[in-house]
Order: sequence, then C-alpha cells, then structure tokens
Amino acid sequence: MRSDLILRGILIAFTAFAAYAVSDACVKLIEGRVSPFELGFFGAVFGIAALPFLMKRGDRWQDVLATTNRPLWLLRFFSAGAGIIGSVTAFTHLSMAEAFCLIFLLPSFVTIMSVVFLKEPVGIRRWGAVIIGFIGVLVVLRPGFRELSIGHVGAVFAGLGGALSIVIYRAIGPSEKNISLYGAGLLGGLVICGLLMLGDFRWPTGQEWLLLAGYGLLGALGNVLLMYSAFYAPAAVVGPIQYSQMLWGILFGYLIFGDRVDLPMVAGIALIIGSGLLTISRERTKGVALPLAVAGKDEAALAIKPEDETAAPL
Repeated sequence: MRSDLILRGILIAFTAFAAYAVSDACVKLIEGRVSPFELGFFGAVFGIAALPFLMKRGDRWQDVLATTNRPLWLLRFFSAGAGIIGSVTAFTHLSMAEAFCLIFLLPSFVTIMSVVFLKEPVGIRRWGAVIIGFIGVLVVLRPGFRELSIGHVGAVFAGLGGALSIVIYRAIGPSEKNISLYGAGLLGGLVICGLLMLGDFRWPTGQEWLLLAGYGLLGALGNVLLMYSAFYAPAAVVGPIQYSQMLWGILFGYLIFGDRVDLPMVAGIALIIGSGLLTISRERTKGVALPLAVAGKDEAALAIKPEDETAAPL
C-alpha cells in the first residue's frame, strides 16, 4: 500500500477521533441539565445521519433489522443502550481524562470476554496487558483515598458495553453486515433511552439543542471518517490512533472545564495506554481478523474495517 495513502488514512483517523472527543465534550458542557436517558436518545436520533454513509455496496435499509443471529443482535441492542447511558453518565460526572481512563479498559474487557465466551486462547503477554491496564486504573482512582461516584460506574459500563459489542462482532463473523450491527446499537439507544427518559423528560433549551446535535452529529461524523480511514490504512495502523482521544480529553479538560491532571493520573494513563497498545500489538501478531477494539465509541469498532476492502471510497 502506498505510503501517501496510508498517511491520508492516518490523518482521517486522527480527525475521526477528534470528532469523537468533541462529541464527548458536548455531553460534559450540558452539565447534567438533560438526563442521561434523554441525552442518549437524542444522540441516537442525530446518529441516524451516519447510516447512508456507512451502508456498503448491496446494503438495503431493511438490513438494519436483518441479522444472521437474532439472539446476538438483541444482545448488541441492549449492550449498546447500556453503554450509551454509561458513557453519558461518565462524561457528565467525571473529568474527561478520568472518564477516558476507565473507558479505555475496553481492550482488556475484550480480552477477558474473548476467553470466557469465544474460548479464544490468550497468552501471557495479553494477560499481562490486562493486568497492567487494571493497575493503571487503580493508580488513577486511588480507592480508599478519594470518593468514587456514579460517573465511575458509568464509565465501567461504557467500557463493558463496547467490549461486548466487539465480542459479538467476532462471534458472528463476516457473515453479518456492519449496517446490521450498527443498526442494532442505534436502535438500542433509541428504544432503551427513549423509554427510560419518559418519566423525567424536559424539553431542551436552544443551547442544549445545539449541544445535543453536536454530541450526535459529531459522533456520527467520527464513525463515517473512521470507515473511510480504513480504506487507506490498515486497521492495525488506525487502531492505536484511538489513544489520541486521551490527549484531546486532557486538553479540553484543561482549557474548557478547568480540570487538572496530577502525577498519579499521568502514571495511570501511561499504564492504561501501554496496556491497550500491547493488546492491539498481540492481536495483530495473532492474526485477529475482525476489527480491533476501539474505545470511547463502540460503533467505531464496526466502522474501522470495511467489509469490502477492494471498494474505493466515494
């Protein structure tokens, strides 16, 4: 593959993950004035905008509901809804850097779930990466020395939801269309968040509508850009770029929200990023054929590798 095309893919991927980070910043800017359920619902509504761009050659609109494995499709439906609520809760109550720290345990969760559910053999290096990741989280959280909140629980649920979606993708294999699994997640957000928001619904203000649109549309834009980056650069190259979200989170936290990152958090972040990069490296070595784990937005894992790698981008 030509180096200039790979560079183009890398630059598009950086832009995609920047869009994800701004999307998450929009959640934090709402400051809890809109319930997590309502925020998740409207984020999913705006996320519909990505569907036409994510559809591959031969896809039809009804493929959003079609599946080769209905039980796993439904599991993806519920896991995505829970993950959306967890992610919104995390970015509402935690600093962006701390929320990303916990959500970036996703690769470790994928490794554990792959062993439990897929009976995938995992060697000492990948188990070592899992242990390093959890040590990093302990360094960041310092349990016993600081109070933990609902935001920490939400971040863990966001990571678990994203990891479950990736394991489902691997279990179903290439027979399942990306648009089907993306549709399951989208519908999960619409239905689950839509039902839960009814008891505490409040019509958003004009400013809140702008932030809701930013959250949903920028997340959708990130999915589309990430898919196109995979036309130019291999998934093994694009995957590690996900950790640029952490840098955006630290920058936005400092400039917009007045957050500070202390030395223990820096050490924890380094351990978590090292754990994720080691996991990605080992998955590449072991020849994991399906998308690499992508933290923050579980839909991104479905967009990172096009189903038809011979197709040219529009």
